[in-house]
Amino acid sequence: MSFLRKLSLALVLGLITATPLMAQPIQPFTTAALKAAQAAGKPVLVDAYASWCPTCRKQAPTIDALAKDPAFDKLVILRLDYDKQTEEKRALGIVQQSTLIAFKGEKETDRQVGITDPDQIKKLAQSALH
Repeated sequence: MSFLRKLSLALVLGLITATPLMAQPIQPFTTAALKAAQAAGKPVLVDAYASWCPTCRKQAPTIDALAKDPAFDKLVILRLDYDKQTEEKRALGIVQQSTLIAFKGEKETDRQVGITDPDQIKKLAQSALH
């Protein structure tokens, strides 16, 4: 087999087996980012996260997986720092860490506090997509 043919085969196999790129990585929450996504009619998930919160830490792997899941590639995930973003959480009506809020554009579609079941978190995120 010629060098060029081997190289072509290697490239094709690499493309076939490559993992899909995250379309929407988790971003730090800013009011501007939320407003821009809402104005564009995008689905948004706000994650009120505190590093010391065991519930938040249980939610994180599922939310991280959503960011990599092609089914959620249009979802904008914004992680709000519960301890430092006091004004932002007040504006959103967040009174407890581990709060997850889904928006479709400017419309809130779901809000849950303390859920850790992956299926429930997915269902909440899906509410912003439909």
